Amino acid sequence: MYHHVKKLMYTVRVDEPDPRFGNMLLEQFGGANGELAAAMQYSIQGLNCEDAERKDLLMDIGTEELSHLEVVGTLARLHLKPTKFDREKAEADPLIAIAGGGGVNLFNSQGNPWTADYLKITGELDVDLRSNIAAEARAKIVYERLINFCDDAGTKDALQFLMTREITHMKAFAAALESMKKPAFSIGKIAPTPGLVSQFFNDSTGTGDEGEIDTRGPWNEGGDWEFMSSPALATVDPQAEPLVKAESSPPTVPEGINELLLDELRDILHAEKQLTKALPKMAQAARFDRLRECFEEHLVETEAQIERINECFSLLGETARAKPCKGMMGLVEEGQEVMKEGEEKEDALADLALIGAAQRVEHYEISGYTTAKNLAQQLRHSAIVALLAKSLAEEENADMLLNQISRSLMSVAKMPDAIEQTAKQE
Repeated sequence: MYHHVKKLMYTVRVDEPDPRFGNMLLEQFGGANGELAAAMQYSIQGLNCEDAERKDLLMDIGTEELSHLEVVGTLARLHLKPTKFDREKAEADPLIAIAGGGGVNLFNSQGNPWTADYLKITGELDVDLRSNIAAEARAKIVYERLINFCDDAGTKDALQFLMTREITHMKAFAAALESMKKPAFSIGKIAPTPGLVSQFFNDSTGTGDEGEIDTRGPWNEGGDWEFMSSPALATVDPQAEPLVKAESSPPTVPEGINELLLDELRDILHAEKQLTKALPKMAQAARFDRLRECFEEHLVETEAQIERINECFSLLGETARAKPCKGMMGLVEEGQEVMKEGEEKEDALADLALIGAAQRVEHYEISGYTTAKNLAQQLRHSAIVALLAKSLAEEENADMLLNQISRSLMSVAKMPDAIEQTAKQE
């Protein structure tokens, strides 16, 4: 829920309006590196994010960017104000003066309309965070250039504030990326081709008019780098080993992988069938509505997951047959004990214990689906990989939802202590 507070994050003061500079400011209002683009990019990334902690980061900064949009818009409007009544000033930019009435609009400094094409949104969190760091760096440079072209003291102060916040956001995004503990070049799920990934092609050769040279540095030598002469200049020899090592054919799959996949699917099938019986009991035991709804929603997902597993068996040409899953049997039995013990506990504590039991189940399922998906990838069963990946994402999302509910319940559990302490102080 958004709420507009009629107060700027930074109070804007313009002593000497400058319509031409106001036009420049529109670059940060409706331009590619402007505040609206940043607000939309981070907010939509946040809406798509399944990581609760980093989702909060994206929504916090996305919302702040909206407030920066208001600061920039107010600053630009004050500079453009003379175009409302001064013919000479209006002639500086008829688009603003005539079409826009001397006010701001979602255009950049060249009069090009704002477009969603400015947004960089992939749905892959680490990739999006890298895009955000670059976006903040570009915006910082734009503000720096605006400051250099500005003579108005109040305007420069406001721009300095906005420029500084770009660095703040860069620091936050960089820290969030680092906290994910992903290797720097581990992008997505599919590994790059060994050998090829470390080949550096010397594709720009010769001496140019400006004395350009072929240089060497840490970007093409040392470590695991292999410096390659330009493939375009290589002598074609049918007997020679290919210069570019781009082998991408599937590796030989070890024997028994198919049987392992079937075994894992049978285990998961039995585990999910047990859950269709356990989840209604967990929903009935839950005291808080949001937790009850979470269990009921996951029951619907579990039933769909069983259908997907059956489809996997069909794609493999096998009968959908379950194998007793002793791990899930133990977890379900443990969950029953938690529900029985919870009858004697306060509501929040009983539900927190129930969430603990549910998350153990989720983690067990996540490991099972991950293993099965990896085996299917080795066998190049893309359709099965897609089915298992969808179920895996649902399990991971359920685990995150339980985390969110758990945090809310912990706050509720602390309330009696807080009330008691307040009573003692009084």
